[in-house]
Amino acid sequence: MNNAFVCIKVDREERPDIDTVYMNVCQALTGSGGWPLTIIMTPDKQPFYAGTYFPPHSQFGRPGLVELAKAITQAWHDNRPDLLKRADQIAQRLQAATAPVMCETALDKSTLDKAYEYFKRAFDPTYGGFGRAPKFPSPHNLCFLLRYWLRTGEADALQMVVTTLEQMQRGGVYDQIGGGFHRYSTDREWLVPHFEKMLYDQAMLAIAYTEAWQATQRADFAQTAKAILDYVLRDMQAPAGGFYSAEDADSEGEEGKFYVWTLAEVRQALTPEETQLAIKVFDISEAGNYLEEATGERKGTNILHLPGPLAELAQEYGLSEGELHKQLQQIRQKLFAAREPRVHPFKDTKILTDWNGLMLAALALAGRALGEERFLQAATDCIRFVREQLTTKAGKLYKRWREGEAALPAQLDDYAFLIWGLIELHSATQDPQYLAWALELQGILVQHYWDEGQGGFFLTANDAEELLMRPKEIYDGAIPSGNSVAMLNSLRLARLTGQSKLEEYAMGIWRAFASQIAQQPAAYSFALSALDFALGPAQE
Repeated sequence: MNNAFVCIKVDREERPDIDTVYMNVCQALTGSGGWPLTIIMTPDKQPFYAGTYFPPHSQFGRPGLVELAKAITQAWHDNRPDLLKRADQIAQRLQAATAPVMCETALDKSTLDKAYEYFKRAFDPTYGGFGRAPKFPSPHNLCFLLRYWLRTGEADALQMVVTTLEQMQRGGVYDQIGGGFHRYSTDREWLVPHFEKMLYDQAMLAIAYTEAWQATQRADFAQTAKAILDYVLRDMQAPAGGFYSAEDADSEGEEGKFYVWTLAEVRQALTPEETQLAIKVFDISEAGNYLEEATGERKGTNILHLPGPLAELAQEYGLSEGELHKQLQQIRQKLFAAREPRVHPFKDTKILTDWNGLMLAALALAGRALGEERFLQAATDCIRFVREQLTTKAGKLYKRWREGEAALPAQLDDYAFLIWGLIELHSATQDPQYLAWALELQGILVQHYWDEGQGGFFLTANDAEELLMRPKEIYDGAIPSGNSVAMLNSLRLARLTGQSKLEEYAMGIWRAFASQIAQQPAAYSFALSALDFALGPAQE
């Protein structure tokens, strides 16, 4: 590889702009995308070959990197003008395809209705969530449905949220012993997860469970929100106050090894009476319920989950639900103590400004709604860290911090998510310094990221490294897009301060992306939450 290329490995979490641009290239050239992404380009960053995973050597009709390197080296020596021409054509085609189109398509209540109808069709009434497998949490979809229920009184909208959150908190996708959620479920039932834990998932799910508690007053939703945040404070918070990015799925080279249990391990950690209860409640068996992915055979290990509602199990044991919950807490504490000496998954200790902004919002919202002072304290510790370690002398933000080093210029999501967190923290504390800082950051965002011609915010600043294109996105994927969050921020800041000019930026974002949103509204659910706020009524 080093003989053929100048090899550059990019962390897509540190440089989402590079990832976005060249993922568009891959999709344009191959019709699909994914990670790991491989791009081969000229020295001036013009791509001419793209693909996702390449094995070391060719197999099953898929080219290997060794053979690919030889072939491209030969082509570079023999047919360089053709490759350069191809690279230029690809660049022109991509820039033309991504050119924004201003549109006056009306976004109104009918857009919200259209998104709701999509979610209703895609909803899994048995296990919750949308579609079949794999299933991703996508909590901003649930937050939209809560707002739609509040606006319309549509009972099914609330029921979709309740069923999904119930099934997720009972499944293996939720760490029943240590709290927090894994990345996604590989099956329809939320049983077998991809065991990675991401900070942004914890933040967004804590928000969804907190808002669901506000809507329903169900104690189990409040308990799950607290357990998520307690996990984050225990395992993901740096001593200085910021939050780490993720924990791997693997330990000792095996996915999920840290989290699964044999029956013998459970017996060793608990009394005989506790073991019998745990076997029933968590669906533990000698054969296990964790299947080998390659063979489909049982591994003899168990992913702990709750196969039925606690109320039904309590009735079966002749206990009140409260008494059963108390006994389960004791069992969880013992199993947690038995699990701690295991080899923990690798922790990604980089601290990202955007994801910390999401966690700040979650902590402030939960602290205010649930009356938990420790969450508000953690939120103030986090924002102090960002102010001291991730802010330049000129008041701009850095993208990431790790082991004492802050680096890389911030991008749209960093500003938008941190402003969201500051608005929530101001709402929780009524401390004016947080609102003042949010306005200051909003000013920087407008000055350096706003598209004066077409509306909307670019992902990168006007003085950032020049790439093949300057991306601008609205799609709400694993997390909300920066533009979607910026829409709601602009509206909330306008109402809080009386600066009506801020609402014009929200309207500019809508005009920039109206045609996209109107075609498939459910793909932009956080943007629709902003639209819901704009349509009102609002209490001020």
